[in-house]
Amino acid sequence: MPPIPYELKIMSKLVVVFNGQSVIEYDRNKRLPGQQREYLDKMDDNMANGIDLNGEYVAKPDEQQRAKFVAMQLVHAVINSKDPVIAAMCAYLATRLPALQQVKATEQGEHISLELVFTDITTQVPVSFSPVPPSTKKH
Repeated sequence: MPPIPYELKIMSKLVVVFNGQSVIEYDRNKRLPGQQREYLDKMDDNMANGIDLNGEYVAKPDEQQRAKFVAMQLVHAVINSKDPVIAAMCAYLATRLPALQQVKATEQGEHISLELVFTDITTQVPVSFSPVPPSTKKH
């Protein structure tokens, strides 16, 4: 079998970079069991009821707002070494946003800057937030 082109190898992984170090490589080629897919659907249902995005309540979050929210949850899980949450957040981002290549997070004092890097380099989404975990509770 011929080798897989470099571009396809990159696309199959979602890489999480924290403070300049690659800390997670999530393989999109692994099929999720039904229970895990159901959990991701439940996450979508919960977010449809509103999210707190960096201190601002968003009643009907769009795909990009959901991605930011989940990426923030992912970074908090990385900081706190919560492997099950890391796995769920990576699975969500990898399956819901197939063009997402990297989640880059950098601690800057009491804030964390977050960048979502997509296949199309012009579609990067910078986010800045405080280290308090976001919430899905309604206001």
